[in-house]
Amino acid sequence: MTELQKRPLPVRIRRPADGIPMNDLFRSATSPTEPLPTTPTLPTPTRRTEPEPPAREPLAPVSLASTSLASTAAQLPRRPPPVDPELAERPGPAVPGWVAVLTGLTALTGVGTTLWRARPLRDAVLPPWHWAGLACCLVVAVVSFGGLTRGRTGSAWVLSLFGRYRGSVRRTGLVWISPFVLRRRIDVRLRHWRSEPIAVVDAEGSALRVVVLVVWSVRDTARALLAVDDHLGYLREQVEAAAARVLSQLPADAFRGDTPTLRDAEAVGAALTRMLAAECRPVGVAVFSAQPTRIEYAPEVAAAMRRRQVAALDAKHRDSVLTGVIDAVDDTVTRLTSRGLVELDDFERQSLVKDLTVAFYTRSGGPADPNQE
Repeated sequence: MTELQKRPLPVRIRRPADGIPMNDLFRSATSPTEPLPTTPTLPTPTRRTEPEPPAREPLAPVSLASTSLASTAAQLPRRPPPVDPELAERPGPAVPGWVAVLTGLTALTGVGTTLWRARPLRDAVLPPWHWAGLACCLVVAVVSFGGLTRGRTGSAWVLSLFGRYRGSVRRTGLVWISPFVLRRRIDVRLRHWRSEPIAVVDAEGSALRVVVLVVWSVRDTARALLAVDDHLGYLREQVEAAAARVLSQLPADAFRGDTPTLRDAEAVGAALTRMLAAECRPVGVAVFSAQPTRIEYAPEVAAAMRRRQVAALDAKHRDSVLTGVIDAVDDTVTRLTSRGLVELDDFERQSLVKDLTVAFYTRSGGPADPNQE
């Protein structure tokens, strides 16, 4: 029997749509001398032509100025609240009290004179204009005596009619104000207010408790009473906000170096006063002084900060003592060698400097015995 000859199996090469074999994508680059394998050429399948998508417009380049807007805005100072130019204190309509009393007495005198001339009253027949005159005199008398009030020292009246500001009266003593306007009294004396302990943080993030004493008064009665709901509450909130902003700019203590700290009460008080005065000026409140009376660490960090303060003071003391010892040793060795009392080589000089340093440092308050209390 003749042996059946095996027929070779057909090789199917999977090609993508662009005609590049998939195995060629992951083959390493061949050397120039190596012959490239020949592959049977297959007809490239036809592809449907699709309209190309519209080209995208290039993105606008981002400038450095736009990226730094946030940081620049953070550095800009805060603008105070806007001020209504029409709402400003001005003198209100008021008359001295003696004028109103004289006017009221004159009106009553006119009424009495008219009735006395028309006696007896039971049979009196008055013309209509006499009755009109009597009514006018009675109205004048009622208005004159009804508008009398007492002005106190250190207070002022804020007048409003139908919800519109009509002026302020700072007169003292007996004064007449129209009884048809709404009168509200406001205190304009110099006052002081001590805050409760305010929780703030310093520049290093340490929790602090600060108490601020504020000396203030109402300068513009119209704005203090009409521009804000409660000017005293507004002042308290602004004190807390200003204290948080000012005290967060400096550390409470400088453990390394001589940098400005919050212990400079004069500088901290000046900065706090300026900021608080600018914030309270739009509401008619004048701040004369805002001084921190107590700045201390919060209870949760007080013990750790106290240990850090003690360590800083001890390091500063050791540094000052060591500086004095080095100066003393240098002066001693210089005098001995310059006067020719001793002749020292390098080894002997080092030994002498070491012994003198130990002796002077121990005597000047160096490290004591650890077992000694």
